Amino acid sequence: MSEWKAKRFWTDVTVEAQGGVFAVLLDGRPVRTPAKAQLVLPTKALADMVAAEWRVQEDQIDPEAMPATRGANAAIDKVEVSKDAVTDMLAEYGDSDLICYRADSPEGLVSRQSEHWDPLLQWVHETYGVTLKVMVGVMHTPQEPATLSAMRADLDRLDSFALTGFYDLVSLSGSLVIALAVYRGQLSADSAWRLSRIDEYWQAEHWGADEEASAAEDVKRAAFLDAARFLRASLT
Repeated sequence: MSEWKAKRFWTDVTVEAQGGVFAVLLDGRPVRTPAKAQLVLPTKALADMVAAEWRVQEDQIDPEAMPATRGANAAIDKVEVSKDAVTDMLAEYGDSDLICYRADSPEGLVSRQSEHWDPLLQWVHETYGVTLKVMVGVMHTPQEPATLSAMRADLDRLDSFALTGFYDLVSLSGSLVIALAVYRGQLSADSAWRLSRIDEYWQAEHWGADEEASAAEDVKRAAFLDAARFLRASLT
């Protein structure tokens, strides 16, 4: 997103209600997305989050330090114009969900996956009235269409902003179920991230942590937590 990197040119950042939505203003002028649309947010909580990012910018705008602004830009410029396609793509994760594919060895990893992922399967059954198939290995086994439809119903209720946050939860974790559990308040974002990394943590415990992999883990975890905050603010 370096194309919109620029020097700070404003003094005051405010949030203004505009007919049921909220605009972020810089010295009274609206913030614009990379596609030149006005940056308006569906909730005051999300607008306040975006405004806070603009307030702390110093001499030069740093887009990497503005996850809520990036998310809002994506929601307006990208997700809104292809919402059905994004929803379809996310729903498809349920057909090959991370928590449904289990190791056959070693026993410790098998037990850990069952201990932490089986409660999520039970939660899906209780919440959506469906049962996900669990497979050993990586060979794809399709889920029942009715199962996928039941979980997809939550996605169809999300607006473009909430769907943007949800997208990152799914893509970073590899699990529609884990993202749904965060959305419905069943899991905290931090707990959800740890559940999505059971295999990686097992490997690190037994073979040692790789410095480069650990650094990448930190970046992904921060993005996951940012996405959860963005999603929650979109719904507040």
